[in-house]
Amino acid sequence: MSIETVKAHFRQWNREHDVMEFATPSATVEQAAETIGVIPARIAKTLSFRGEGEKAMLIVAAGDAKVDNKKFRHTFGFKARMLTPDEVLEQTGHVIGGVCPFGLKTELDVFLDDSLKRFETVYPACGSVNSAIELTLDELVRFSSAKEWVDVCKGWDGAEPDSQETVF
Repeated sequence: MSIETVKAHFRQWNREHDVMEFATPSATVEQAAETIGVIPARIAKTLSFRGEGEKAMLIVAAGDAKVDNKKFRHTFGFKARMLTPDEVLEQTGHVIGGVCPFGLKTELDVFLDDSLKRFETVYPACGSVNSAIELTLDELVRFSSAKEWVDVCKGWDGAEPDSQETVF
């Protein structure tokens, strides 16, 4: 079970008991925000993309942010292509709605989007469609083994999304 691998991941910092499990689903940003009682932007959603080669990459972004294809291509040097649900499960070990950068099935590159920097704490999922944990940004960096902060999202800073670009 995926939530168990996430709890095992947090055990190394004695934080496995901080993983919250809910009676109601928290699989979408809106469901998670309502369940936890925070604004949707504070939900740290994990997006899965095809990286270079066969390996996937994860981007953790604020709940109100959308990937900007132009920024993504400029940052990584290739087009943003999301994984299928089956590929997400195969690469991460987590189902859609519970994807997080913790307790991963395979070692993947994790990037954190600047859209998260507005908050002292955020709420990423924990491997199931009804779980989350509250983390500071420093904890998110440490626990996810994030490679770096990136600026690949739009729509969160009050700017209107460019209608020419695909919004994920």
